Amino acid sequence: MSVRVQQYARAGHARTPSRMSLIQCIRHIVQTEGPKALFKGLGPNIVGVAPSRAIYFCTYSQAKAILNQNIPPDTPIVHLSAASAAGFVSCTMTNPIWFVKTRLQLDGQHVTALQCIKRIYAKSGIRGFYKGITASYMGISETVVHFVLYEGVKARLIAARSVDGVASDQRSPRDFIEFMGAGAFSKTVASCIAYPHEVARTRLREEGDKYRKFWQTLHTVWMEEGYRGVYRGLGTQLVRQIPNTAIMMSTYEAVVYLLTTHFNNSFYENT
Repeated sequence: MSVRVQQYARAGHARTPSRMSLIQCIRHIVQTEGPKALFKGLGPNIVGVAPSRAIYFCTYSQAKAILNQNIPPDTPIVHLSAASAAGFVSCTMTNPIWFVKTRLQLDGQHVTALQCIKRIYAKSGIRGFYKGITASYMGISETVVHFVLYEGVKARLIAARSVDGVASDQRSPRDFIEFMGAGAFSKTVASCIAYPHEVARTRLREEGDKYRKFWQTLHTVWMEEGYRGVYRGLGTQLVRQIPNTAIMMSTYEAVVYLLTTHFNNSFYENT
């Protein structure tokens, strides 16, 4: 999340012109709202992570399998299309969860997730939970860049370990460490390229009418805060995303490998 404090979160009110570092922001939040404020939105975040990842990887795997059957397999267009489909489905189905999480993080008052949901629904109805979804859709570009780069790096790593040009189906701990590195590298590049959508999405989820549309939001931020404004919070984002993505991609590859090995062994044992 971008560097936000209570004064920032009010219906388009003027923002502090000075730029705060991660440490300064943490200190300010603790001083003004107490240590518990550092964990605002944790509930929806925990609730949203599992279904979001499950929906994403399920859609990605299925789309990739279908595309591989109809066009040249494992090409960049396959990875790009599968990642786009997965991002679209995941964003659409889980946006209300992330919307509530962001509102809780921005709100200076001590409200529960249920109170926040009731307030949003009373003011805007169901549509209120999808405010900022345009920015989420624009963020699919980050996912596309991430997966295209990841699959490319992964293919090169596997090729480098192949014997006589034939890739082995066996995996060692070294393979999964390399997958972690590939995930971290690809996510870093993707985040740096597409980060402004994160700023736009967070601003759109604030209360008030100052930020209404995706491009209007980015233009407003750019005019008021310059290029630093549209990249505000990038350092915090990278600190959060890089280790998370590295572990996630390695875990994904490990689960796929274990399930594939298990079902293949079961198939041969029963035939």
